[in-house]
Amino acid sequence: MTGTDVLVVGAGPAGSVAALLLARAGVRVRLIDRERFPRHKLCGDTLNPGALSILDALDAGPTRTGRLAAAVRSAAIPISGMTVTGPRGACVTADYPDDLRGASLTRRDLDLLLVEAAVDAGASFDERVSALAPIAVNGRVTGVRVAAPTCECAWPAAVVLAADGRASRMATAVGLSRFSPRVRRWAFGAYFSGVGGLDRRGEMHIRADRYIGVAPLPGDLANVCVVRSMTGPRKSLDRDRVIADAVAAEPLLRGRFAAARQETEVTTLGPLSVDSSGSGRPGLLLAGDAAGFVDPMTGDGLRFALRGGVLAAEAALSELTTGQPAFAALHAARAAEFTGKWRINRALRSLAGSPVAIAAAALLAERWASPVRMLIGVAGDVGLARAQAATRAADRAERRTHIAAP
Repeated sequence: MTGTDVLVVGAGPAGSVAALLLARAGVRVRLIDRERFPRHKLCGDTLNPGALSILDALDAGPTRTGRLAAAVRSAAIPISGMTVTGPRGACVTADYPDDLRGASLTRRDLDLLLVEAAVDAGASFDERVSALAPIAVNGRVTGVRVAAPTCECAWPAAVVLAADGRASRMATAVGLSRFSPRVRRWAFGAYFSGVGGLDRRGEMHIRADRYIGVAPLPGDLANVCVVRSMTGPRKSLDRDRVIADAVAAEPLLRGRFAAARQETEVTTLGPLSVDSSGSGRPGLLLAGDAAGFVDPMTGDGLRFALRGGVLAAEAALSELTTGQPAFAALHAARAAEFTGKWRINRALRSLAGSPVAIAAAALLAERWASPVRMLIGVAGDVGLARAQAATRAADRAERRTHIAAP
């Protein structure tokens, strides 16, 4: 394989968005993934308003068609806000302000739309290609050793952009990533039909030893995820019972699932925390979960992925243009962009892990719902969505002014 400027490993949201932007910039980019698309991916399946605003920004400008964000919204159902419950019957429901909306659709559908957008922009896409290890020459990554359906070979590239997930072979091989020894949470997810009481809000039911996420999906489906700590060996746990037992133990959910039907097997994901010590090496840039993963209790995992793909694409363009490694600048950009939300997620996980703190928070929510409503806005990245909406409105006004000018 010759003539590749950037080889993107992993066609999830971060990798596909990076490939899309690079292809639009005229870069020769090749996107690879070990799976055949469309494929299932365990996820909460919701894009918050901030994540949707990133897709809107990708479509903005006179040379853009605006089709990606529209295609995502067309395939999804709108999400107006969140319902959060705690022990003792505490329940707070809040909608996003300013008529902002999120979107709910399966990762199977979302990821395919993003891959197709990257290909339409000019990126090459190879599925069923596994990245085995980075190739380094004199301390610089110059390509990837891959296992493809027809060969095991070396694919060179001026820059490798690794977006190959939490268990990233690329990041692990250069000593940048490892599963956290402190946090041992796992997610268990499945799709159900016939769940009662669904509306156009996501749900988060936080308890002392777990939390349960429920999201409405197109086609009368619901995404149900249970995230819980693992105190013993995972093999001793009957994963097929985790969701059923969690729902049965919840008076708020038990009746709503009485007529529900489980449509898919339970899939698992974990551990849900990956420590990262950097965002790349010379010739290698990290994006998405490969650059570090924190259990996104606030439901903003896809916003992290999409924005991380944008930042990685910008770094790759810088490295191609200047010839200078851009991983340090990428790391600084990610810290500036995400540190605040990472701290909120860590604080919430600590809260969820303490029965005393959960009980105190539930008691507070019963008497004063404003902090929870504010947190729902923060979780939805409402500030980012507002800023993007203001930018689009200003752009429209400027275009109208130019059209009206004699």
